[in-house]
Amino acid sequence: MIILPAIDLFEGQAVRLLRGDYNQMTVYDKNPENIAKKFEEAGATHIHLVDLEGAKSGETPNIETVKKIVSATNLSAEIGGGIRSLSVIEQYLDAGVDRVILGTAAVTEPGFVENAVKKFGDHIVVGVDIKDGYVAIKGWTENSAFGYEEFCKKMQDIGVKTLICTDISKDGAMQGTNRELYKKLSEDFDMNIIASGGVTDLEDIRALSKLNLFGAIVGKAYYTGAIDIADAVKIAQKGETV
Repeated sequence: MIILPAIDLFEGQAVRLLRGDYNQMTVYDKNPENIAKKFEEAGATHIHLVDLEGAKSGETPNIETVKKIVSATNLSAEIGGGIRSLSVIEQYLDAGVDRVILGTAAVTEPGFVENAVKKFGDHIVVGVDIKDGYVAIKGWTENSAFGYEEFCKKMQDIGVKTLICTDISKDGAMQGTNRELYKKLSEDFDMNIIASGGVTDLEDIRALSKLNLFGAIVGKAYYTGAIDIADAVKIAQKGETV
């Protein structure tokens, strides 16, 4: 299993939100590339980026910061946040990002996802943000009409290879991850499943690594010191006990 440490971007800074609430924001570093370097030094091979401003605007306000992160490290980067056009996907891929995450647009414009998969293949990842059993959209501010299982099946049918699944109720709350959800997703779908939201401690990493998942995103737990990335990488990649 791959560990993907996360950096959320807002006005060029590394920040974190509590349960997607823009009014509950903590700034961790004004130069996010410094954090990315620490991840790489700890043994991480991948990084998960979210443009929180892009999530609202659909633009790429933090793309220069993304370029700094990519050029400062050899990490394989993925990014999400309001991506709803082929041109924005191309901008990110041209900036050196390996995978682009589609969220709201995957729900509201299924034809767009299909076109993106046809054009960019495995560079396309779909983010499934789950709230009360439904897929949430627009920066988690609205629930769609799709149950998450129905939606995941739809994505699999159009050729999406990788899903990032987030239990919004767990995100940033430091109360543990939803292991049952990820077990079910891993068993029910033939896609790369990445767990996101509520990965709180090394026990969560150990548990998730046994579920045949592709990866796990570590966010707030790193910033609070609850998870050491080097330890998480050892457990996830080698099954080592730390």
